[in-house]
Amino acid sequence: MLDASTLEFLLRLAKGLARQFGPNCEVVVHDLASNDPERSIVAIENGHVTGRKVGDGPSHVVLEALSRAPDALEDHVSYLTRTRDGKILKSSTFYIRDGDGRPAGIFGINYDITLMLAMEDTLNKFTATQPENREPEPIARNVSDLLDELIGQSVKMVGKPVALMNKEDKVRAIRFLNETGAFLITKSGDKVCKFFGISKYTLYSYMDEAKEEAQRN
Repeated sequence: MLDASTLEFLLRLAKGLARQFGPNCEVVVHDLASNDPERSIVAIENGHVTGRKVGDGPSHVVLEALSRAPDALEDHVSYLTRTRDGKILKSSTFYIRDGDGRPAGIFGINYDITLMLAMEDTLNKFTATQPENREPEPIARNVSDLLDELIGQSVKMVGKPVALMNKEDKVRAIRFLNETGAFLITKSGDKVCKFFGISKYTLYSYMDEAKEEAQRN
């Protein structure tokens, strides 16, 4: 759990940034060391931007932090995200580390730029010669939505619908879900098995194959 002094500073910083940049700026603090990672949000300002509140979570970046090696995690600054209701956000993610260098928390900033993009689009109609292709990363409102998003991403990564997937395709999809931390979500295995039409035994077998393949690579 985040120590008291660090958490107190992050709370003050969150409030300050939210006041500085106004109601379109959401600032959120995730506790990665909590015993309940599915309720990782311990502080949030302007939560109306994404529709989240204290006790919600986790986000995609939280699952990534919990599932990846600490040394592989880097701050992610000025990237696009998308809410379930279609808002486009400019986001930044900063990892808060403990004395041993392990990620203990996440400090996130999400600024709603939907209106700005609409204005930009209007201007681009007069100036742009090529359409800009940007695919924002979704921000899930709850763990069920997040798991749905990750499953959808796994299908997109494979490049074919489940009905046309062979064993190798499904192993790739399961490997993607495992690497993104999807199986840290409670009862995710049941949903994944149902979606891909496989048994729990087959799921574990595919996960083992995916790990062996990753080690070979």
